[in-house]
Amino acid sequence: MMNSENVLIRSLLAVVIALSQAKPNAKSHTDPSGLKADCVGNLMRLSLDKALAVGNQLEVEAINGTQHIVLTPILAAQCGYSMESDPWGNTRIYTSLMGCYVNNKDDATFTVGLRLQMYSNKPSDVVTHNVMKTCSYTRWATREILCDRTYMEVSSYMPPPVKDTQGDDEYLKNDVPSGADESGIWKMTFYTPEPVVMMKGEAEQAGYQAMTTAHRLVVRSPYSTAETYPEDVAGVPMEVFKVDTYHTSPKGVTVMNMAAACPTGGVLFTEEAISWHVPRRVTPLLDGSVKILEMYMGINGQRLDRRQMAARGYALSATDFHIVVEIPVGSPDGYNKSHAPDYQYHITYTVEPMLEVMWRAERSHEDTRYKILFPITTPLMPRPPQAVDFTNAEERLFGIHVGTFLDDVELKNITFSTGTSTLEECIAKGFTVQEHRHPGGLKSFSLKVPFVAAEVLKHNPEPLVTTYTLALVFGFLIQPEETAFAHPVEFTASLRDVVLPTIKGTCDQHLFYIEVTFGNQGKNFETLIEYKPLTPELEQEFRLQENETHLTLAIPFTAKQTTFERVTADSIRARLDVLLWEMANNWMLADFFLSCNFPLRTTMCYPNGTITALAAKVESVPNLIPGWLTLKDKSCKPFFSDDRFAYFSFGVDSCGTTRTFFDNYMLYQNEIGHYYTNRGNNYASPNDPEYRQTVSCYYMINDTRTVKFGYKSHSTYPSAEIGLGQLDVQMRLAQDSSYSYFYQAEDYPVVTYLRQPLYFEVELSRSNDPSLELILESCWATAYEDSSSQPSWDIIVNTCENKEDRHVTVFHPVTADARVNIPSHFKRFSINMFTFTKDDAILKDEIYIHCKAMVCDINDTSEDICRGQCPRRSPSISGFQGIEGLKPQTSADSRQPRKISTGPVHLFSSK
Repeated sequence: MMNSENVLIRSLLAVVIALSQAKPNAKSHTDPSGLKADCVGNLMRLSLDKALAVGNQLEVEAINGTQHIVLTPILAAQCGYSMESDPWGNTRIYTSLMGCYVNNKDDATFTVGLRLQMYSNKPSDVVTHNVMKTCSYTRWATREILCDRTYMEVSSYMPPPVKDTQGDDEYLKNDVPSGADESGIWKMTFYTPEPVVMMKGEAEQAGYQAMTTAHRLVVRSPYSTAETYPEDVAGVPMEVFKVDTYHTSPKGVTVMNMAAACPTGGVLFTEEAISWHVPRRVTPLLDGSVKILEMYMGINGQRLDRRQMAARGYALSATDFHIVVEIPVGSPDGYNKSHAPDYQYHITYTVEPMLEVMWRAERSHEDTRYKILFPITTPLMPRPPQAVDFTNAEERLFGIHVGTFLDDVELKNITFSTGTSTLEECIAKGFTVQEHRHPGGLKSFSLKVPFVAAEVLKHNPEPLVTTYTLALVFGFLIQPEETAFAHPVEFTASLRDVVLPTIKGTCDQHLFYIEVTFGNQGKNFETLIEYKPLTPELEQEFRLQENETHLTLAIPFTAKQTTFERVTADSIRARLDVLLWEMANNWMLADFFLSCNFPLRTTMCYPNGTITALAAKVESVPNLIPGWLTLKDKSCKPFFSDDRFAYFSFGVDSCGTTRTFFDNYMLYQNEIGHYYTNRGNNYASPNDPEYRQTVSCYYMINDTRTVKFGYKSHSTYPSAEIGLGQLDVQMRLAQDSSYSYFYQAEDYPVVTYLRQPLYFEVELSRSNDPSLELILESCWATAYEDSSSQPSWDIIVNTCENKEDRHVTVFHPVTADARVNIPSHFKRFSINMFTFTKDDAILKDEIYIHCKAMVCDINDTSEDICRGQCPRRSPSISGFQGIEGLKPQTSADSRQPRKISTGPVHLFSSK
């Protein structure tokens, strides 16, 4: 906002932005020369049409009776004048009604006179325009603060001085110099925030202005003077101006505290919107609690009503700490501009919002009107041109479309391999060059060049094929600055009668599937996997099938011809590279690579404290020898290894394994790493990438006793350890919600419809202990009978319904009856029938339901899970595994005991 480059027009006058609004006492006057004067609050606004300014330099003078005072940048900021101009010469000049050289009648009627001098290239050619505008403004608040581009202005109602019976006025008057001017202002104390005293003449020489009107005291300060200082208010940077003004009159001396604070930032940008934040309570100005009486936004100094704001997509709101103005980028009240930093095309958007707020102090009941005119320009937004190829090879004609650009961009010339040509020269050569206009002030350009032109390069890679290449550089200019930038384009086209073979592929959980479609030359190529030809043994291993038009391969992801890219705890990312090579001429006809994630659990955690881990050689560490990998304890080497894998098996209390407790879990961690040796150049060295693989296992503290912690209780009372045992439980599928009749073994598979409810009951049998309660820790569904198979989907997670499921599991209460003796030994729930799908197709039309149960002592509720509550789950222990393209499902931990299952349940199909 304070950058002087934003306030210069044609290298002459600089001015600021003022914030305000007013009601004119007459209609807006349009000068025949293209000038328009408006009254906008406590400002007079003069608009200058760009047609008047283009090709001219502008000088502005203030008319003061018979005098004409040239408004230099320093004087303009000191006297309350400002000007802003867009790059095309559209100009607005703002004059504060409290400014110098304004004819003020009783603080109600104000006449502003300006003389505009237009200088063309010849100093003798000068066009002069005199503008006189009278504005009325009577809605003065007790204090009015105006924030403009280069100055801050504060005016306050000045009450008549009251005679001090104690003689204090006489004491002050003794300090008044005999040369005090007619205004009565003779001394000013600035706060930086340290006090600095200046006589009025000294303050004016420093660039400040202080004056009195019929009823008000006005003080004005340029930005960034020695007596202003920055301050952060509610996260918004502001510049603060504080001064005590001493005013003397025959009745005594009045000392008035004057302050202004104007924002210098607080703007947030996105590609779509501008958010301007102003502190709701400007603490340097307000003492105590205040109430917002009015709040308006505007554009270019003019207020907008709600209808106008809604039509433009503007928003004005207040939060606890800020007043927020939101403006869409590209609003018609602003303008877009092209730029070319480092010869790259960018655009900015500039708009000048206004904010007007009136506060009332709850203690003094004095009103403060706060107005800001705040020009905003977005950061440079890159808009790299896009070149579209619409070449027609059959017509032997190159076609290029490049864009889009703002309207200020012109295509100046085109550089070919033969040299640079103007647009006229291109047309003379028979090329077609066109400019295309688009909505929103955008444009693009197109070029057509025949293949036979000398500017087109020709190449014959084989007798029947000719490749045509058109390489060129579009040369652009941004107006009116005439900033140059370029955009290179290169397109090729070939006329050929050969259809080349193509490759495509997919993956499942275990295999790469490759399909090669032959071209019109048949199978005139050799298929290379990992740049090596297929042997008869590999063709058999990869299940090669071939006919006249296609061949297919099914390659395991563990084959030596694949490349491992990345390994995680539950998957491995493998890549297959396929190449079609024409051996006679050493031509590559097609190449293809396919990367897929395959399910592979690399870490297994067993209840007896044993951990197994699988490490794989990945592409990023090419010289890795898996057999040289070790755990943290370098003596712990792989249990098994080959040239691609290393398999480790160790206990949680060995090999440098660390243990951490948190919540209800123990975390055991170790690390598989590679330690360098000097066995030769073929081995890893310190210059190779490191290999580090973290091995982590989680155990519930109350769910195992297989690991000893070396902890002794200080209590003298005996205690029982939590044990691990196989639960005698069963799960049944009820025929309805009464849970009176159940499907028997001979009834399976049960057939039902999609989204029909399924009612399940889980029972702890062979126990008559009423102090025991059956808890369903987790339940899940699979498409296959194996409870650890994939895909799977959680139904119950940590005793609670799965929040990620749109059809939430419903728990049903259990009461005692003729069949149910101890209700705590039963759990009932229902789900809606569903299927697993992949790419919107049913993967399998049956499901199996599995649950993991535990028994708790009703009298001991120290554990969350025994209270039936949902303990916090750590994302790192999630058992999710899935198939690419399948919606996410979470699998249960297949290593835990006490599992029960039922199924299958078939989906009824009308086909």
